[in-house]
Amino acid sequence: MYQQIVDQITARVMAGDWRPGQPLPSIRELAAGSGVSVITVKRAYEELERAGVIVTRHGKGSVVADRPEPARALLEEGLRHHLQEAIAVGARLGLDRAALHQRLDVVLDGNPPTSQSKGSQS
Repeated sequence: MYQQIVDQITARVMAGDWRPGQPLPSIRELAAGSGVSVITVKRAYEELERAGVIVTRHGKGSVVADRPEPARALLEEGLRHHLQEAIAVGARLGLDRAALHQRLDVVLDGNPPTSQSKGSQS
């Protein structure tokens, strides 16, 4: 769950929704608003701070870092993680590399899978 928070905040920073210096919700506010524990949000904020996306000032809260370039690296890492999960699921389904590529193309193109692509395996 904390990774979803990291991904969401990183995406907002990358999109320019949250500008450098802009305060983030407090850990308690975000936890209450998201329905997750304070510990989960704290872990996400710590990850974002280690990555240089946010800066936390004791007693003043967290703000978007002045130069949040590492936000892109976090997004890339998140994408890599999701792709690895997709590959693992594909392997459990017995899909080969070509079948995985075909499934990705279907999703990217917004086309429904054909009967041929449903069971492509090696």
